Amino acid sequence: MPRPRSWRHRSVAATGPRSPAIKVAWVLSTLIPCVAFCALASSARAEDGSRPSDVNWAGLYMGASLGGGFPLHKGERLQASNGFASPVFDLYPPSMTRPGVTVGAQAGYNWQSGPWVWGIETELSLLDGRRGPTGASPASPAYPAPPVFTLVSNSSANFFAGIRGRVGYAWDRALLYLAGGVAAGGGRGPSTLTLGAGGPDAIFYAPWSQSSRMKYAVGAGFEYAFAEKWSARVEYLFLNQALNTQIFDNGADSFYAPRIRNENHLLRFGLNYHFGAENRIPGAIEYGKPQNHHNGGNGGADARDGETPELYSVHAQTTNVVQAYPRFRALYDGLNSFPSGGKANVGSTSDLFLGLRLWEGGAVYLNPEIDEGYGLANSVGAASYVNGAVAKVGRTAPYMRFQRYFLRQIIGLSGGEGERDPDIGSRSEVLESTQNQISGRVDKDRVIITLGKFAVPDVFDDNVYAHDPTTGFLNFAFNDMGGLDYAADAWGYTYGLAAEWKQDWWTARGGVFQLSKTPNSFDIEPQLFRQFMSVVEFEARYDLFAQPGAIKFLAFGDNGYISKIEDVIRHAYLAGEFPPSVDTARGRAVKTGGGVNVKQQLAPHLGFFLRASMADGRYETVDYTDIDRQLSMGVVAGGALWERDDDEIGLAGALSGLHGDRVRYFELGGTSVYIGDGAMTYAGEKNMEAYYKIGFGKNIDATFDYQLLVNPAHNSARGPVNIFGLRFRAAF
Repeated sequence: MPRPRSWRHRSVAATGPRSPAIKVAWVLSTLIPCVAFCALASSARAEDGSRPSDVNWAGLYMGASLGGGFPLHKGERLQASNGFASPVFDLYPPSMTRPGVTVGAQAGYNWQSGPWVWGIETELSLLDGRRGPTGASPASPAYPAPPVFTLVSNSSANFFAGIRGRVGYAWDRALLYLAGGVAAGGGRGPSTLTLGAGGPDAIFYAPWSQSSRMKYAVGAGFEYAFAEKWSARVEYLFLNQALNTQIFDNGADSFYAPRIRNENHLLRFGLNYHFGAENRIPGAIEYGKPQNHHNGGNGGADARDGETPELYSVHAQTTNVVQAYPRFRALYDGLNSFPSGGKANVGSTSDLFLGLRLWEGGAVYLNPEIDEGYGLANSVGAASYVNGAVAKVGRTAPYMRFQRYFLRQIIGLSGGEGERDPDIGSRSEVLESTQNQISGRVDKDRVIITLGKFAVPDVFDDNVYAHDPTTGFLNFAFNDMGGLDYAADAWGYTYGLAAEWKQDWWTARGGVFQLSKTPNSFDIEPQLFRQFMSVVEFEARYDLFAQPGAIKFLAFGDNGYISKIEDVIRHAYLAGEFPPSVDTARGRAVKTGGGVNVKQQLAPHLGFFLRASMADGRYETVDYTDIDRQLSMGVVAGGALWERDDDEIGLAGALSGLHGDRVRYFELGGTSVYIGDGAMTYAGEKNMEAYYKIGFGKNIDATFDYQLLVNPAHNSARGPVNIFGLRFRAAF
């Protein structure tokens, strides 16, 4: 992981520090002594019996901010690289960077112990002032006449987002704090460079800029509570959105490489509304207990431990996975193979889960995430990939994204009878407080509508015994149907609408979701219903030998611009282009599939699961993985069976296969989302996984994991592969 630049300590002239790092140090160095002074003063004040803070800063808060951004670097240089003989060919476009307005919204959660306050905050803000250069400019006389160049720049990512930790000291109604964390945004949009009058080799195209360095924000602020639930603040941040590199390529082995250092000073003012540490709805009655008239009718202290609905929920989780395998037998390695000499990788995800009740039955949710590291072999090598707990898009430096933001509405169909009469309370049930769920009583018969950005498996293909790779099985084969080629970006999320109709013994679900812009790409299709997925599911719940179980039937269709593999192979032979590529034959098509999902309790703390699925293998993989049919099953046992309540053990196996057209494609050297060895001796992939999870309470655990892959990537010329893993998880 790259570290921020270090600096030398030196005196600062009256004009202030000059370099960005020294400016940050200067600001922080003036605030840290203030915090220390406040701590000493509070000790003295405590001796007098007075409180250092009259405000409780603990709990959820939300607000908005407005201020200015001041860029540090304005000049630009397009460095002439391959194909140019001298730096004299470098280009210097006029800078379009200037100070600009920043406006945005933030949400966070604080804890407090005495005068000390600490917490976590996430935000999304517009940062105007940075634009790519556009227009004609003079070039070096070394260029042929006319010595000019023209740039056309598309929109850039003029925003920043972030997750920051905060620590501060509260005094009376004031809070002085330091903050720092990971940021996002600031990329340069696609651009076109034309030399002179243009020509076949004089037009250069550049995609979005890329950065391998960590983006971060550090700073400090002062906040004042001017009313019971309102506070105002002034804040300084040093925002580093990294060194962004664009490659202008003309397709003839010549290119330019501009490097844009995106750093800004931010000074802004904000306003926050504080919900408080008590997140129960004021005035709500605790169901099933008599009203406590001595506490204003809200159940008083007892309501905190009852069923009083939450106003908001705040949860977080971090998951770290280490996986490795030794050398294994392989006749060859390919572009998307597990390297046969052995490999080890580490990856992590850290998530914040925020939820806020808006009205009866309605709540909004936000999930910012920080990803770092890599899946094993950079997330290729097996159709049933071995690690679903870390992001497929690996980077050495941590990076941040808003993975989910959605609205959920619950509509009761029982008329609320369970609330009015405890004797018929069986018509309702209480949802627990957990990730992306606010606790409270709801009708058992209800409709649930979810709209926004989330993952298809958040609603469909759930199974209590095998669905969450952060707590159970790691392998794809055991967490979702292998044949469910569901809509998603490269991280597994998309925009969609889902509806669920839940009755006593059955639930019907349906949804529509946007596919990625091109199969397995970073971007979601921006035009509504141009490329989309439709999915339906029916669940029936039952008891078998006095043990609860459920069976689900699912069907889906991906409607978009996807390649039919037979056409891809035909194009390869006609054009003489090998290995074949799925990019060559995309057209409008519908890929269909479906499956069955069974969960069955065998005894208390012991359960069985089974999934069977199939997809139309005549078409390429759209957004999930390279499987056309799969059968998986397994058992999971809870540690209560051996007096280790927080432990868990699981054992499962899976068989996967491909359609004949796809076999031919891979035999010719084609590659896909997760596999592509350069050749193939076809045999269906077989997976086995076993794990033991040691729980250190409900929210901290360590898992030892072993996986056996036979015929990895459906190829008997390679493997078997023995994969050993260790997963650490902590949550609150």
